Amino acid sequence: MAAIFQATSEDFWRGSIYGSWGTALVLVFIAICHLFCSKKNVCSLLSRFQSSSVAADRHISNISPSCERPPQLRIMEAISDTDLKYLLDNLDGRINENEKWERVVEKSNDDLSYSAKCCKPKDGPLKYSSVTIFENCCPKLLRDFYMDNDYRKQWDSTMLMHEQLQMDGTSGIEVGRTLKKFPLLTAREYILSWRLWEGKDETFYCFTKECEHPLAPQQKKYVRVKFFRSGWRIRRVSGRNACEISMLHQEDAGLNVEMAKLAFAKGIWSFVCKMDKALRKYALINRPPSSSLVTAITLIKKVPDGFEDMDGIISKANIVETESSGQVSSEERKLSRASKKLVANGLLVIGGMICLSRCHSSLGAKVVMAYILTKLSKRADAPGGQLASKEP
Repeated sequence: MAAIFQATSEDFWRGSIYGSWGTALVLVFIAICHLFCSKKNVCSLLSRFQSSSVAADRHISNISPSCERPPQLRIMEAISDTDLKYLLDNLDGRINENEKWERVVEKSNDDLSYSAKCCKPKDGPLKYSSVTIFENCCPKLLRDFYMDNDYRKQWDSTMLMHEQLQMDGTSGIEVGRTLKKFPLLTAREYILSWRLWEGKDETFYCFTKECEHPLAPQQKKYVRVKFFRSGWRIRRVSGRNACEISMLHQEDAGLNVEMAKLAFAKGIWSFVCKMDKALRKYALINRPPSSSLVTAITLIKKVPDGFEDMDGIISKANIVETESSGQVSSEERKLSRASKKLVANGLLVIGGMICLSRCHSSLGAKVVMAYILTKLSKRADAPGGQLASKEP
């Protein structure tokens, strides 16, 4: 037993010594592996962080001006106040006055009215101008309805998909990607940026234009819309419980001009009626914010001082000028008519005097001349050169 125990003890100590060296080697090996794996983990973590930061850029909000961002993601100047000024001028028709507008549709019912016209500029696609009036509606409700793309997907069957790509907290500009389907055609892809302004008396403006964004590379399975300019103004209708949205729209979706115009004329009224029904449902829903994302409505900007004042002054000046010119032309027309009557009466008097001076023996001729002279004297006595009494 002692021998067995002694042998076992020696083996134990021998194993312990050898085991210590083996343990040390194993620990060194593990340390090397751990260090190597740590580097891989660090790289992996860095990669994940970069991916998460790119994803966060899609939903970025309240960005400080001091924050540095990749140059390709800067959208500070995508839409400026100059675009708002352009929209104001076009809504009131103060520029491109030589454009020939053609009435496309004009319809109404008890809840809304819609009118639209279009023109073909020399250097661009068809331009549409429309005015839609919604009864029993307030401007804020209509603004929120128009800008709620999540709700729009529920009632607008042409919208296949919409996602927010970026929200710039400094400028208030939002960028999004939208897919729309067209009958018998390839789906169209829109990469758009838009910005909202709030004016006086709950008046709201929005301007939208095409743009490019690195998070939305072009895909062959969609047709990218390269030109898109659209803007609207929402305001109350004076003296009524209603509000209107005046819109200017111009886009090049790669469609035949005449076919697009015909499709618009035939289908726009039913689409507007469908939109009105969706608006009425929207008013009954206590909709919470569609998501935690900050949107262009959240960061809406104020209309710069003087923009709306200048707009009103110019509009009133045009009205006064038109009215004054109308009064002048009316007076000129009255004077012209009076001059013509005076000349005609003078010719009749002279002709009658000549006939009487030649002493026609015919009694009928003398009676006719006397009747003409009597009528002329009555016209001269009547105010404004009009007949004093109505002849039977």
